Amino acid sequence: MSSNLLIYNSLSRTTQKFEPINPPYVGMYVCGPTVYGPAHLGHARPAVTFDLIFRYLKYLGYKVRYVRNITDVGHLEHDADEGDDKIAKKAKLENLEPMEVVQMYTEDYHKNMRLLNVLPPSIEPHASGHIIEQINLVKKILDNGYAYESNGSIYFDIKKYSEKYRYGKLSGRNVEDLLEKTRTLDGQDEKHNQCDFALWKKASPRHIMHWPSVWSEGFPGWHLECTAMSTKYLGETFDIHGGGIDLQFPHHECEIAQSVGAFGHDTVKYWVHNNMITINGKKMGKSLGNAMTLEQFFAGDHPLLEQAYSPMTVRFFILQAHYRSTLDFSNEALQASEKGLEKLLNAVKALAELKPGKTSSFSVAELEEKCFDALNNDFNTPVMISHLYDGVKHINLMKDGKETLTEEDLNKLRKLYNDLCFDIMGLLYENTSSDANSGNSKIIGNLVDMIQQLRKEAKANKDYALSDKLRDDLKNAGVTIKDTRDGYEWSI
Repeated sequence: MSSNLLIYNSLSRTTQKFEPINPPYVGMYVCGPTVYGPAHLGHARPAVTFDLIFRYLKYLGYKVRYVRNITDVGHLEHDADEGDDKIAKKAKLENLEPMEVVQMYTEDYHKNMRLLNVLPPSIEPHASGHIIEQINLVKKILDNGYAYESNGSIYFDIKKYSEKYRYGKLSGRNVEDLLEKTRTLDGQDEKHNQCDFALWKKASPRHIMHWPSVWSEGFPGWHLECTAMSTKYLGETFDIHGGGIDLQFPHHECEIAQSVGAFGHDTVKYWVHNNMITINGKKMGKSLGNAMTLEQFFAGDHPLLEQAYSPMTVRFFILQAHYRSTLDFSNEALQASEKGLEKLLNAVKALAELKPGKTSSFSVAELEEKCFDALNNDFNTPVMISHLYDGVKHINLMKDGKETLTEEDLNKLRKLYNDLCFDIMGLLYENTSSDANSGNSKIIGNLVDMIQQLRKEAKANKDYALSDKLRDDLKNAGVTIKDTRDGYEWSI
């Protein structure tokens, strides 16, 4: 395991040496999607960012428990404490049960994550499945004196909390300024102060998602779920909490307050935030006409897109920028990324065919050191990729017979590129424009269909052991198959 990994901690605003609480184990919690619509471009960046971190920590030898939640209750339309629940609103519009909406868009999210080759987390808890844990957390905060009841709702008392602890330390907000500001909201008179946030909300008659509690028939506040689920699965102190920078305030700030209010101490050692994305220099939004789903992106089915972009092009494009920098999606930048990915993967293919020489013309060890130094410096993938491109120049010179590597060094270079490109960056050949993939995919698809038919026959004969073996053999060959109500899905 590396002792040189440095991580930028949003709480201290410094880059710190990574020291897990209980090595070799690492606990990582990342705020997942609110599943009330199709997966969109904004979902891709945190997913790929924390997938890279997950992969790299495992590569270093850590045993990682990665928890990524599904928000399916409590996230309101207009305000953290007011408005309609986004999922309930969607359910009413489409005449569906709320959990039908959740199931439909969770499946959509998972499908797009598979296309991006994002590994599934160790645990993916749903907020609606942890109501008891959230109620118990509210009780702890009440018992410790940092919350109050008002008309069946429970609010966190920021003023009381700030007498002993600092609210605003993650986002840099000044609590005095927050306490002085006022505005009119429905139910505002329930709060002692405008900045107090809901831990539990009494449900109005029109609210269709609600649960019984000692205070009222209601539902948990949005911020509560992550504190309840992260501490349930990772303990009262864990290593990394991640999410988009837009969640820093109020969501993550409130998480810190809840944790301290319940347990008397911070629960998170490193706060890690990816920055925002823009499209052609503008913030993404429906009103601007530039909001697009990942499905549209992959199909090129949007007026702002000049072509379709493969999932691997999108993944590589995200990794070409440091996760803490703003990332602008434009056709020019994506097309450049597409060509860059093709160049890199063509070099990896060529590397496999090269023959060793008697001497080494350049230092593989030096290239390796530069690449891992970049990764160890707060996961600096753009610098690492630039070093890989430096190596590509040498690979091309070796193809032309102008440079050589000994067999030992050649094998080291092959391992370096395979480890970095596939194991750590999570790239795939199958989705690059350079591959003759349409034909390959058809061949693979036909083979999967044949094996799936054998599985179907085995199930009909109640030979479940054979059915499971065929599925596992596919998985070992790099093909994941998932049975669905309508048949099955497969991915590489």
